[in-house]
Amino acid sequence: MSELESLLRRVKPGRKVRGIAATLLPLREDGSTHEEDFVRHVRATHAAGLMNAVNMDTGYANYLSDVEKARVLDLTRMALGPGAPFVAGAYIEGKEGDVVALYRREIEAIAARGGTPILFQTARLHGRPATEVTAVYRQATEGLSAALAFELGRMFAPNGEIWPEEVFLRLMEIETLRGAKHSSLDHLTELRRLALRDRHRPDFAIYTGNDLGIDMIEYGSDYLLGLATFCPDQFAARDRAWETGDPAYLGLSHALQHLGNVAFRAPVPAYKHSAAIFLHLTGRISTPTPHPRNPRRPDWETEMMRSCAERLGLLPA
Repeated sequence: MSELESLLRRVKPGRKVRGIAATLLPLREDGSTHEEDFVRHVRATHAAGLMNAVNMDTGYANYLSDVEKARVLDLTRMALGPGAPFVAGAYIEGKEGDVVALYRREIEAIAARGGTPILFQTARLHGRPATEVTAVYRQATEGLSAALAFELGRMFAPNGEIWPEEVFLRLMEIETLRGAKHSSLDHLTELRRLALRDRHRPDFAIYTGNDLGIDMIEYGSDYLLGLATFCPDQFAARDRAWETGDPAYLGLSHALQHLGNVAFRAPVPAYKHSAAIFLHLTGRISTPTPHPRNPRRPDWETEMMRSCAERLGLLPA
């Protein structure tokens, strides 16, 4: 049996999927945070049954100041109320100082609001030995009840890196790391990660970040997707259909994947502008404004997003 045949036999119908949406940060026309829209969107995502992940790349983490990120954390806690879980990015790129200390500072701010940190990669660890990378993650997450790692392809951001297998294997040995978001946009690489997980630590969650391959849930991945912030209700419905064996899964999955293929075309970071347009069209946020430093889509993006929304039944056909 070939490797591909073996990996494709992994399909797991009837599995309950854990879904997390990387939450878009809505902005006003002047570029400031639209706090009311953000709170509504966080609550709507939670009500749909998906967990929120804030201060991610979808939330412009690479552009926000420490004060702005702290405000996002406070708004998230307020929106969800006490005890409701959420994930938040620990982003240290561009900061000077000891890497572990920088991560700890971010992690402590997240933990103080009751969130679960997910550690963005830093270019300072690119190509470093597996022992060095894992030592940083072990020290940074020491004493936590749970944390996540973030494996990010460089098509999303220059600080990302798809780790050698040895690094991924060693990271799974860190008990405080309960899972990892995998964003290579490559099915085969992710299938290999799943096989490695199943052999060495079956309870370790792999959250697909493949917005061009949302069918990875069929093979054992959960998800943490920027695409899910476009329409959390539809993602939740798709997940239920997969769990219950509802044939509606196929049409809904295909429509969501079509949206992903359109929104996550090159340049990939411009998907956040696509998300703002889509959420504005569907009445979820007040303006289609992206962050001023983020790549923008052309004027005709509105019609592209309108067509995708109609296909999902979110606008009159």
